[in-house]
Amino acid sequence: MNLDLFLQYMVAGVTYGTIYGIVAVGFNIIYNATGIINFAQGEFVMLGGMTAVTLGRFLPLPAAILVAVIVTTAVGALIEILFIRWLHRPSVLRMIVITIGLSILIREVALHIWGESVRALPYFTGTSVTSIRLGGVYISPQVLWVVGIGAVVVAILGVFFRYTLLGMQMRACAANRDAARLCGISAKNMVTFSFMLSAGIGAIGGCIVSPITYVAYDSGVPLAIKGFT
Repeated sequence: MNLDLFLQYMVAGVTYGTIYGIVAVGFNIIYNATGIINFAQGEFVMLGGMTAVTLGRFLPLPAAILVAVIVTTAVGALIEILFIRWLHRPSVLRMIVITIGLSILIREVALHIWGESVRALPYFTGTSVTSIRLGGVYISPQVLWVVGIGAVVVAILGVFFRYTLLGMQMRACAANRDAARLCGISAKNMVTFSFMLSAGIGAIGGCIVSPITYVAYDSGVPLAIKGFT
């Protein structure tokens, strides 16, 4: 294998690694706040991508992505309020069953809304055949968007959890929920916000990856598996 081919594969690996990393961040946020492994995380990615594609028919691309992220964030909050909040110290097995059930439910709803067709957002810059040559490596501009936005998301989350009051409250709940409650922090609200944050990040991932890998009603499952592992 020559060096150029190796570097080309490395670029592809970094791209997909960034996508899976964004999914993994969503898993981690909910797990730290609740101890729940949310197997419906991949569906947030799918919802973000599919919603953005639909809205893109009527809105400019940035507005479609923004609204898609907001809608998916609201879905995350709704899921926590309806299906998670009422549980009292559920077992790990019970939570696995519930989140897998939610994944199936979201997927079936998406199937009825969008059908089985594969969809994609337009490339943020250029087209599918546009590429930037760096040495002997050809890089799609969308790859730069994926890696760049992924890095920005991670940086913003780092600042959020370290320096903002809400972020520190979420960290306190993750460390010791009972102690956080004694300090006046609403653990229930922190859990709801963790689902919202996780869903929003998943939606961003779905939007930026959609031009490269496309999106369908069942595309969240493989992303969730790769992000989890």
